[in-house]
Amino acid sequence: MPVKELGADRLSARLDPGKVPADDSRGLESSADSYDQFQPRALQAFRMALAISGTKHNVYLSGEPNLGRSYFVREYFKVRAEKQETPPDWIYLHNFDDSDRPLALSLPAGKGKDFKNSLGDAVSAIREKLPSWFERENHIKAHERISRDFQDERDELFSQMEDMAASKGFSLEVDEGGGLTLLPLIEGRILNDEEFERLDPNLRKQIRGTADDLLAEVTAVLRQINRTEEGFRSDERKLHQDSARELLTEQLGLLRDEFGEHERILGYLDSLEEEILDNIDLFMNRESSQKTQILQLPGQDSNPVDDLFARFDVNLLVDHSSTAGAPVVVEDHPTAFNLLGSIERESEMGALYTDFTLIKPGSLHRANHGYLVLYAEDVLTSSASWEGLLRALRTGHARIEDPGESEQIRTKTIEPEPIPLDLTVILIGSESTYELLLYNDERFGKYFKLKAQMQVSVERTPANIRRFLDVAGIIITGSELPPFSREALAGLVDYSGRLEEDQKKLSLRFPVLKERMVEAAALARMEGKELVDGDCLREAVAMRDFRSNLYEDEFMTEYDREVIKVETSGNGIGRANGLSVTLFGDYEFGLPHQISCSVGVGHGGILDLEREANMGGPIHTKGMMIIKSYLLGLFAQDKPLVMTGSLCFEQSYAGIEGDSASGAELAALVSALAGVPISFSYAFTGAISQSGAVMAVGGVNRKIEGFYEVCRRRGLTGGQGVLIPADNAVNLMLRPEVVGAVERGEFHIYPVKTVEQALTILTGMKVGRRSAKNGRYPSGSLYRLVDDRLAELARMAREAEKGPDCDRKSGKSGK
Repeated sequence: MPVKELGADRLSARLDPGKVPADDSRGLESSADSYDQFQPRALQAFRMALAISGTKHNVYLSGEPNLGRSYFVREYFKVRAEKQETPPDWIYLHNFDDSDRPLALSLPAGKGKDFKNSLGDAVSAIREKLPSWFERENHIKAHERISRDFQDERDELFSQMEDMAASKGFSLEVDEGGGLTLLPLIEGRILNDEEFERLDPNLRKQIRGTADDLLAEVTAVLRQINRTEEGFRSDERKLHQDSARELLTEQLGLLRDEFGEHERILGYLDSLEEEILDNIDLFMNRESSQKTQILQLPGQDSNPVDDLFARFDVNLLVDHSSTAGAPVVVEDHPTAFNLLGSIERESEMGALYTDFTLIKPGSLHRANHGYLVLYAEDVLTSSASWEGLLRALRTGHARIEDPGESEQIRTKTIEPEPIPLDLTVILIGSESTYELLLYNDERFGKYFKLKAQMQVSVERTPANIRRFLDVAGIIITGSELPPFSREALAGLVDYSGRLEEDQKKLSLRFPVLKERMVEAAALARMEGKELVDGDCLREAVAMRDFRSNLYEDEFMTEYDREVIKVETSGNGIGRANGLSVTLFGDYEFGLPHQISCSVGVGHGGILDLEREANMGGPIHTKGMMIIKSYLLGLFAQDKPLVMTGSLCFEQSYAGIEGDSASGAELAALVSALAGVPISFSYAFTGAISQSGAVMAVGGVNRKIEGFYEVCRRRGLTGGQGVLIPADNAVNLMLRPEVVGAVERGEFHIYPVKTVEQALTILTGMKVGRRSAKNGRYPSGSLYRLVDDRLAELARMAREAEKGPDCDRKSGKSGK
């Protein structure tokens, strides 16, 4: 059955601008759900994530780049998070029982900042008022009263000691340092040392004994005086504490009233009050405090009072005072510090110091009770980040630790109280990364149970076209672009189809589409247009290709100079034009190649020169094996397939991979075997099966356009064209100039289903079918020539094998 070439109407899908449901983009709807409907699998996973709390059902969003993954996640959860309850604030406070383990407390949203400000005001007032608080009249009178009572008791005890000394003939003297001296009295007069030494030895001995006994009695009284002084100091301290407690109760009372429902806050305020009262001595003597400040070493920035009040700071770790709903945090740089939090240090006199005020939050803390968006490739670059994330999800707590290695010398640090977690992590990555994690880290499957897979395209239905245009309208509005005309909007739909290389699908690579839209808008502004029209969009696409096609242009120059030997007219035996695609960066283009084949007698089979030179990939090698299988099925049913042949990509200096040229390779081989020339006006792309079916290949548009460009540069003859798999007809989204050439009859595209159809077009001969009666192909058919040639090669191989050995066995001589 002859193959009918494709008409111009089947070479591309074009949307009629009249079917655009608006005069321009300003008339399009801007529903936030338009894009969501394109991703049903991801949408289902997101809905589950919203419904399940805890840290075990997190999401892995799997999709290719340029699908707008980040935007999709951010916008979906942002809209829904705004309707959820705003999470609490988190603060860190000094732990008065163990300063190395700061306390983590939660407060309702906005209350953390209120508590920090209110406590700061109260503490400042306490510090300012407390020293003068002890100068009030009632406090001074109470202090004078206990001082007077102490002094009276002390004087009485000293008088008692003096009486004891006088009764035993001694005088008691007390120096400024509180030291006691017993001096003997003789006839009411104090003896000096010389007079004492002139006394009778027995008398001196008696006086010394009496003095020792008296000293023991006086020492007992001294101990009583010390106890009295200790009691006074205790009473004095209690007086100051009781007096200060009035001020503390007054200043902290408002805090207790405002935060009375938070037991841990009340407990903290009680501990703060006791801490001040325990250090009340710092405020009892201003002169002592000033002396301490004067004696500070150079470089010291604090004194004991500063150190005391530094403990009363509030570290507002997470502040949701301005947050509406649940947080959605996108962490673009997930280092261990940025993700898990950190404990910073300050240098003080050459030493590193830290405390609870230097605890810094990570994105885990900011996203708590909300959603944390991470990029898999970024997280996996830091093992500390990945391990810390999994540990947090496993324990359900965010623990801030020093990330130091165990064998390193560690500086003194703190251990902040862990914060309970209740959040959903959305990990964005590729499908290959998902499989890598799933197969190599068993923890991944435990904590990322929801896979959200994004599709790259949707069916080109009227409903999807409407949604597609709505998304385009959102991009135009969000990027503040000029309005797009009907023609430009229709062009966006068509460009989407070309990106997907499918007439019945729309590409969802909206970031790529946005790039062209921004460039088209820039051209419109440069030309002073109020609307972005179709010409601007087409020019933007063409300019993008021009900026990237340097290597393609250089290749085309080599074709023009015939440095690369590819013929586009005439014919030849054992040669065919194949097509390939080449990718430089993000730009793909097609190039024709001459594929040649030679055959001869031997048992070498079909040699793949690319593989022999280690330049062919495994898929290309498989294609060669399929060619051998195809030939066996057709021509080795009544005889062995004995031949030596070689296939080669001429002027190929790089690796070759893929099986899309296996059809052209088979055509060259058949041509060489049959001795029938192939027309160089055609190029052939397509993979083959063992049964001879021509199967779909990739990059078909670029391949056609590549061969068309070579033909155009050399001059179109009207007989040139490309053979493609029939299954690829739906993938045709060719450039307008190629479509126009086909419409004018200058270029042709043939969809072939079988190798036999392709060979008929390439050689101009009927292939022929094997007869069921005699097992032979029709005389004059292409395959009859091939079959006869293979039979001849088999016969010649057998004769070559017999040779001299057969002659000797038959008794013949060489004479």
